[in-house]
Amino acid sequence: MTPIDIRKALVSIIQNMGENKEHYVREPGRDFCRKRKLPFETMLATILGMGGSSLTNELLDCFGCAEDVASTPAFIQQRAKILPKAFESLFQSFAQIRTGQHLYKDYQLLAIDGSDLLCAPNKTDPDSYFPGANGQRPYNLLHLNALYDLLQHTYLDAVIQKRRCQNEHTALVDMVDRSPVQQAILLADRGFESYNNLAHIQEKGWKYLIRIKNGKPGIICGFDLPDSDEFDLFFPLLLFRRNTREAKALSQDKNRYRYVHNNSRFDFLPTTTRKHDPFFFYELPIRIIRFKIANDTSETIVTNLDADDFPPGEVKRLYALRWGIETSFRDLKYTIGLLHFHSKKPEYLFQEIFARLTMYNFSELITSTITLQQADRKYCYKVNFSVAAYICRKFFHGNISQDSINILLSKFISPIRPGRKRPRKMCIRPNICFVYRVA
Repeated sequence: MTPIDIRKALVSIIQNMGENKEHYVREPGRDFCRKRKLPFETMLATILGMGGSSLTNELLDCFGCAEDVASTPAFIQQRAKILPKAFESLFQSFAQIRTGQHLYKDYQLLAIDGSDLLCAPNKTDPDSYFPGANGQRPYNLLHLNALYDLLQHTYLDAVIQKRRCQNEHTALVDMVDRSPVQQAILLADRGFESYNNLAHIQEKGWKYLIRIKNGKPGIICGFDLPDSDEFDLFFPLLLFRRNTREAKALSQDKNRYRYVHNNSRFDFLPTTTRKHDPFFFYELPIRIIRFKIANDTSETIVTNLDADDFPPGEVKRLYALRWGIETSFRDLKYTIGLLHFHSKKPEYLFQEIFARLTMYNFSELITSTITLQQADRKYCYKVNFSVAAYICRKFFHGNISQDSINILLSKFISPIRPGRKRPRKMCIRPNICFVYRVA
C-alpha cells in the first residue's frame, strides 16, 4: 500500500460512517440534518486530526486558515451531537488494515498493557476524580488498556476505564475474546497473571507468554520448583472448584491439581456444585521458565509455547520484544498528543483518545511504506516518528502531496541503536488541557 492508499482507506471509513450517521449521533433524524460548516464527516476528520494546539488553532489547520473558518462555539455544539462510539468504531475499522505479513513463525506477535492518562480536574466524574494530597492539585485519571501488534507497530484494540473502576483482567478478556486474529502469541507483563486470563487465551487458540511474580501471591506459589536461577518445567495442570475431602486429597499434588476458590473469577468451571454433581476439571498445561537477565536478577515466565519450537533462549528474546508497547505509549502521549485534551467531559475525552489511537496507526502505517537507502554508516536508520507524525497529520488534512510526503519522511531519520542501556533523564511534564469552557 502507498500513503495515498492508506489515506483513501481512512477517508472511505469516514464517508461510510457519514452515510450511516444515525448510528453515531445522539438524536437520529435531527442531528447533522442541515447543511453547516461542520457536517458529520468534517467533525470526525477535525477531531481525528487534532494535535497539541489550542482548539482555535486546530480549526484553522483543518480549514486551511480560510476566512470562513468555523468558530469554537460552533465546533462545541456540533461535537456534542456525536456519540463516543463513533470514534471507537472508526478506530476498530481502521485497525484491521495491514500493509503486509508481519508474522513471527506464522503468529501475529501481540502485546497487551495499560497506561494512565492524566486529565483536567472534573469533580462531576467521581469514578476518575482524585482530590490530591500533600499540596497536590486535584486531577482526573483514565486508564487505557491496549492490544498492540509488535511487528506492524499498530494498535488493534483498546478499552478505556475510569481509574477508580479499573480492571485490567476484564479488559484483557474482552479484547482477547472479540479479536478477529486467528493465530497469535500474546505477551504481557506482571499484573496480568491469572488462571482465568490463561484459560481465555487458550480457548481462543492463541499462545501466551506472561511474566509472573516470583513469590506470593501469584501463579507460581505452591509449585515444587528447583532453587536455581534457570529452569524450564512443564506442568499438566487440572483446575477444579470442588471443596470436598476428595478434592483436598488431590490438592496435595500441587504440580498437578489446583483448587480455584469460588471468589476467584474463572469462567470455565461452574461456580457452585452440589454434592452429587460430577467432578469437573479444566485442563491448563503450562510451562514455567526462569532465566537470568543480569548477574543477580532472574525473570519467571509462564507460557504454553512448545518447548521444541521455543526453547528458553528464544523465549527470553521473544519476551524482550514486549518493550515495543511501552515505547508506543510514549509516542502516543508525547508525539501524537494524548496528553493534550480539549475537554473535561468523559464522553469527549473518549472521543479524543480513540481519535489519537487512530492517528497513531495512520502515522505508523504510512511510515512503514517508506524505504530508506542505508548508506555506509555505523548504524541503520529509521524514519523519525516524532517528525513523521506531524507530517502525516498534514498529509491527512490534504496539505501535503504523496510525492512530498515520501521525500519529507525520508529526509528526517534517526539511528537505530540496539541494546542501548544509557539511562535517560526523564522530566515529568504536567498535562496540558485546552479547556475554554465546560465542553
